[in-house]
Amino acid sequence: MAIKIFPLIFSIFLVSFQPYFSVGQTVVKGGYWFPGSGFAVSDINSTLFTHLFCAFADVNGQTYQVTISSSNQAQFQAFTTTVQKKNPSVKTLLSIGGGGSDVNTFATMASQSSSRKSFIDSSIKLARSNNFLGLDLDWEYPSDSTQMNNFGTLLTEWRAAVVTEAKSSGKPPLLLSAAVLYLSYYYSSSVPYPIQAISNSLDWINLMAYDFYGPGWSPTSTGPPAALYDSVNQESGDNGVRSWIQAGLSAKKLVLGLPFYGWSWRLTNPSNHGLFAPANGQGLAGDGSAGYNQIKQYISQNGATKVFNNTAVADYCYSGTTWIGYDDTQSISGKVAYAKAKGLLGYFAWHVGADDSWALSSKAFQTWGA
Repeated sequence: MAIKIFPLIFSIFLVSFQPYFSVGQTVVKGGYWFPGSGFAVSDINSTLFTHLFCAFADVNGQTYQVTISSSNQAQFQAFTTTVQKKNPSVKTLLSIGGGGSDVNTFATMASQSSSRKSFIDSSIKLARSNNFLGLDLDWEYPSDSTQMNNFGTLLTEWRAAVVTEAKSSGKPPLLLSAAVLYLSYYYSSSVPYPIQAISNSLDWINLMAYDFYGPGWSPTSTGPPAALYDSVNQESGDNGVRSWIQAGLSAKKLVLGLPFYGWSWRLTNPSNHGLFAPANGQGLAGDGSAGYNQIKQYISQNGATKVFNNTAVADYCYSGTTWIGYDDTQSISGKVAYAKAKGLLGYFAWHVGADDSWALSSKAFQTWGA
């Protein structure tokens, strides 16, 4: 009996500690859609994407089950069928959480075996019943060592459950991804992401390589919200990519985030309008953000001056005291070329509804090529 059991245990050990690479996952040209954008799913040009993320499903704070709100149910259920009309090969993932979700709910859920199981089982059931081909976790963010360890345990158990479900259902395993901070740790090297669990359990991670600067958290000077390179504070996409690779994650597990929006500031002196110019809070209404389509409209209506900074790989525009940092087609092209040259798995955009006549999506798709 012992002789028979040992090979089984050894096989399980090997499966548990080998990096997971899904079959046929050669590139990710991704984009997120969410109902709050007011952009119809049927209007998505899915031919420009290999993967589309439907955001967001919620986590119940009492049961820890993954749910879709009643107001979103019809759109979410029809999402895959709708986007596959234009592109039958596009893969869809149901994204869970988001920046507006309760971080404490995620932390509590991941801390106990029973609540993790509730989350995992319900997420798989929800994905299958709504015709999604994968699941994406957007927990913003595990913020201490305990939460990071629990995050790793959650991913390990999630992958095991997905493999088991695929065997019992006879269907291909669901894709698993996670949206993460651009760095491989939570703002301190003492709080690293669980690299081994990520490598073993996820098909890839989406690096949120944006929001480096914004009027809400850096109000006194302008800054490139999503620079590829930044020699000033080292807050950049390149710094994030290098951080993950140096931590031990394969480049083929990394998908670089592209923001289809920007942030605005109010210049202290309209004659001083470069990067890191003195500012005093936001320049546009609301929280100071604007979608790419809105920025293009602002430039047209206000005769704003556009600038592409080749060193940072970042765009900005200004008119009077209003300054907006964003990504235009040159920045998008530069970032996608960088991702391909570095051997990354691909790129993703937040969010497709903010594009302007598919200018950014088309540029990204064309830059990567076949």
